[in-house]
Order: sequence, then structure tokens, then C-alpha cells
Amino acid sequence: MQPGGGYHRTVFRVLTRLAWAALSAAVLAASAFAWTTVSTISTGVERSYAIPADAPRSESGRNILIMGLTTRLDLHGEPLPDDVLRRMQAGESDRGGYNANTLILLHIPVSGPAVAMSVPRDNLVPLSSGGEGKIKEAYGRAKVAEEDRLRAAGTHDRRELERAGREAGRRAQVRTVSSFLNQPIDHLVEISLIGFFHIAEGLGGVDVCLRNATKDPLSGADFPAGPQHLDAGQALSFVRQRHGLPDGDIGRTRRQQAFLSAVTKRLKGADVGAVQAMIDMAKQDVVLDAGFDLAEFARDIPTEVRFDTLPIEGGAHLGGLDVNKVDQAKVRAKVTELATAPPPPPPGDGIPCVD
Repeated sequence: MQPGGGYHRTVFRVLTRLAWAALSAAVLAASAFAWTTVSTISTGVERSYAIPADAPRSESGRNILIMGLTTRLDLHGEPLPDDVLRRMQAGESDRGGYNANTLILLHIPVSGPAVAMSVPRDNLVPLSSGGEGKIKEAYGRAKVAEEDRLRAAGTHDRRELERAGREAGRRAQVRTVSSFLNQPIDHLVEISLIGFFHIAEGLGGVDVCLRNATKDPLSGADFPAGPQHLDAGQALSFVRQRHGLPDGDIGRTRRQQAFLSAVTKRLKGADVGAVQAMIDMAKQDVVLDAGFDLAEFARDIPTEVRFDTLPIEGGAHLGGLDVNKVDQAKVRAKVTELATAPPPPPPGDGIPCVD
């Protein structure tokens, strides 16, 4: 690789190809940013064995499940520093639990654009552990069950319980989503709430656009209408808000997609130092499956990704909880359709406005 300008041009060409991968941007951009030092980057990323080596694989490309957890704890189950919690505006460390509030199936075909399919978190589905529940609950329920089993068997080390519980949660979430969508999961990327914050903070904030002014004390959102620049704390409020949005959780899903687009644009214009800062900060929040080859991904990733949200049939009230009714056959048909014919790209190069 040439030093100086040649090096930086090479870095930016590769970064441009990876810039859209927002939730996993810290790791995926890292693989491109330091292509020649992938082994060093890989050793700094937590690895999971939730997807067995002999698990079924996609025949039409690769399916990556991106999971965003609500927990306010770090990867070891330890509370975040008070000053970080304050800047996040997301409440105390004991809030949030281990729901997978963000679920995106990223399908990378053999050729053509990739498609990121958002799975609404409140879909009522069969859980891999048995019975029905919201699809987001598969992780947390399995984590609690595994920790209870280990305690009964005599394990009381807190970090060991956390590690084993999270692995059980990952396995359950992968199996639940795979079964619901009738799609094999080739890889997983897990990022906690602090990861959203660190991505935005490492990039110096992101640019978004709102159709209307909005204010929600529960998430800390307080934004005027129109284009605006958000710092890390505001960006987290932006992706967390659901109260006061016309479509509630579906509106929040569109906010998450807007955040992905914002990170894309920010990365394309960022200098090498800013990208490295984001990588260094966010690596501590990301988990990849053990078989995820970062160098291979950086070489093969398409230049374009398109976004869509999988359909629901409407809301329902079950056992005191609001859930989404879904027609599984329609959902699976939509996944097949999107995997073979992704939605058209948004018009123009500007920032798309959302509610």
C-alpha cells in the first residue's frame, strides 16, 4: 500500500463500500480501515459461538442478523459510568433488560444490492424456548433461564453467569428469527444501547431530518422540524423515541433506518482519524459470531444497501401487552421478494425526512 495520499485514497475507497453498515459500522468499517491488520482488530472484538459451524447456510448469498440490545450494561454485565449514563439520557443501569429491540436481517446476495429488512420488535411469534412471545423477548428469556440453570448447578461467578446467559440469549434469538422468517442465519452482529451512542460520538454526531417538531420526555427527544445535526446523546434519543410518533414502534424502526443512512453519509465525509476514533470506541460494544471473516466481508460487500420493514397485520392486546399480529406466510413471502428484488433506492442524495 502506498504511503501518504495513495494510502488515504485506498482507505476512503474501502470505507465508502462499508459506510452504510450502521449498527455494525464499528466492526465492519474497522475491517476495511485496517485491512492489513484484520487479525489485530479481530482480537479486540468479542466473539460468539451461538451459530454452530454445521448450521444451515443461505444458498442465495449471506444472511446477517443484526441485534440491538436495550441493556444499559457493558459486555460483562457491569454498570456503565455515571457520566456516560447521564450523556446517554437513557435512565439508570438497571433499566432496559435484555430485549433485542432492534432486529435487522441483512441479506447480501451473490450479486446486486444488499437489503436490510427490519423486523418489528413486538411481533407475536413462537419462541425457540417454547410458547409465544414478542420476538424481541427470545434473548432475555433464554438468558434468565440459562443463568437460573447454572445457579442451581452451583455456578455463582457473576461474569461467568453473564457470559453463559448472553450466549444462550444469542442462540435463542438467532433460532427464533430464523424459524419465523424461514431463513438460515449465517452470521450475527450484536450491539448494545451504548454502541449506538459510541458510534455517533466517535463520528462527532449525525445529521437527520424530521418532518415535524417532536418532544418526548421518556426518551429525551426534543427536536425541531427540518434538517439538523445531533450529538451522540441526541442521536440515541432519536433512535429510542416511539411515544408521540404516528406509527409508534414502526415509526421508531424508520428512525433506526434513518440513523443507518446518517452514519453512511457521516462516514463518507469523515477523515481517517475520526473513523479510527469511532472504531476504537465502538469495538467494546460489539459482538460477532466466531465464523465472521472481516477481511472476506470487506472484500465482498456490495456498494449499495436498501432498507425495508417487514409487514404486520395490525395491533392486538394479549395478556396485558400490546403486540403485533403477523401473517407468517406474508412475512416469509416478503423476505423472499426483498431478497430477490430489493426496494428502489431513495430519490436524490439528500437526508430523507422521517416522522
